[in-house]
Amino acid sequence: MVKFEQVTKNYGKQQIVKGFNLTVDKGELVTLIGPSGCGKTTTLKMVNRLLEPTSGRIFVNGRDIMEQDPVQLRRSIGYVIQQIGLFPNMTIMQNITVVCKLLGWTRERCMHRAAELLQLVGMDPEMYLDRYPAELSGGQQQRIGVLRALAADPELILMDEPFGALDPITREQLQSELKRLQQQLQKTIIFVTHDMDEALKLADRIVLMKDGRIIQAAGPDEMLRHPADEFVTSFIGKDRLLRSPDEVLVEEVMLADPVTIESYRGLAEALERMRKRRVDSLMVVDNIGVLTGIITIRTVQSNLTAGGPVSNFLSPPPATVTVGQTVRQAVYLMAEQGAGYLPVVDEKNRLQGLMTRASLVDILTDVLWPDVKENGELTAAAGKEEDR
Repeated sequence: MVKFEQVTKNYGKQQIVKGFNLTVDKGELVTLIGPSGCGKTTTLKMVNRLLEPTSGRIFVNGRDIMEQDPVQLRRSIGYVIQQIGLFPNMTIMQNITVVCKLLGWTRERCMHRAAELLQLVGMDPEMYLDRYPAELSGGQQQRIGVLRALAADPELILMDEPFGALDPITREQLQSELKRLQQQLQKTIIFVTHDMDEALKLADRIVLMKDGRIIQAAGPDEMLRHPADEFVTSFIGKDRLLRSPDEVLVEEVMLADPVTIESYRGLAEALERMRKRRVDSLMVVDNIGVLTGIITIRTVQSNLTAGGPVSNFLSPPPATVTVGQTVRQAVYLMAEQGAGYLPVVDEKNRLQGLMTRASLVDILTDVLWPDVKENGELTAAAGKEEDR
């Protein structure tokens, strides 16, 4: 659909895009991402000749863009930018069908197309066709910007950080709508963003750029599993990378603030702490934080009238894992013990955190679950904190 062959772009002596080679397949959504100044927007604008390449060739549907009339080329390509650029003196219908009108469509055909597109994004045509941009919210205006790019039914759409100025909730909604529309309409989309979360959510393929060059071009899963180098790793963020359970340490996934009580405290205080923190057991520690055992709500209720310090009613500490052990080791220990949680301690048995099934589900990915399913026992109870 779109092919870049050794494309470069210079501004004076400065080379902004350097030897860019990429093929975007029909129906594919490709995101260009990278730090500011990496050349992603410049690359996008060369496709519809808002900027012209210094050297190299760009093909759209097999035709060299430099051999086409730039005005006709732009009318055949949808284009959406962050600033939206709606015409304030035109109705929503007129804004959506600007390109359609330039292509000679009748008013009736334009109105039908605008109504059809509004319905695609859940906006009632009777309510919105005759409104003006100032009467819409920012999210609604951006929807109209996307619909305008779709109006003449182009095969290719270019999007330059279209949701960057929106609040997080509206942005997420529009990302979901765009992904749905792309899957439904099978448009080819080149999408510039600076947000890795957005790229991971939307892209069939992510093209990560630095200093005008492609550092890695891969699907989201491939990039998360196999970043090409340290730059890719740091740009993605290590917290997003899909790592083997042998590479993830228990301290990375543990709850760092488990509910504890000192062994010299009373049972009434233990009961009140459980009530406030909504738990049914407490980790018991001594005055220097060493784990000495656990106490459950059943034990507290059975002995409340007798009174006395928590230390008189302890159950032995459950199996523990030590800081520096891997998640794989912890998961197998949980399965062996049939435990819903494991305290995490240091080399002196001081409590550092708590590993629960829920914390594993929250943080780990499906990289882990095939191994757990082979063991069987843990998977059935994943996500439950049985003894808490």
